[in-house]
Order: sequence, then structure tokens, then C-alpha cells
Amino acid sequence: MSSPEIETARELATHANDIEHLQKDMDKLVQDMDEIKKAIQSIQTTLSEAKGGWRLLAAAAGAGGVLTVIVEAVFKYWSK
Repeated sequence: MSSPEIETARELATHANDIEHLQKDMDKLVQDMDEIKKAIQSIQTTLSEAKGGWRLLAAAAGAGGVLTVIVEAVFKYWSK
């Protein structure tokens, strides 16, 4: 039979092993979270840049529409 001291030592060794595995898992989660933060930051930067591009494209389309209307009005005026 085992003495209480041996059982306690065995339990402590088991707990120490479990804690070591938990610590490794936590370290991996922290590393994964850092990678996710970097990916989100990269996505945010890309979206910010795209936002400016869409604004420029919308402004160019609007200006093109205005120019088309002016040219059409001039042609209608001269063709009378």
C-alpha cells in the first residue's frame, strides 16, 4: 500500500504536469491572438486606403457626369 506522502507527491507531480500543459496552451493562445491582432490591423489599413479610392472614384464619376451634361447641352444649343 501507498503511504499518504507518496500519494501526495504523485498528485503534486500530476498537477505540475497539468499546469505545464495549460501554460503551453495559454502561450499558444497568446501567440495566436497577437497574430489575429496584426491581421485585423492590416485589414483595417487596407479598408482605410480603399475608402479613399472609392471617394476619388465617386468624385471622378460625378465630374464625368456633369461634363457629359454640359457637352450635351452645348450640342443641343448649337444644333438648333
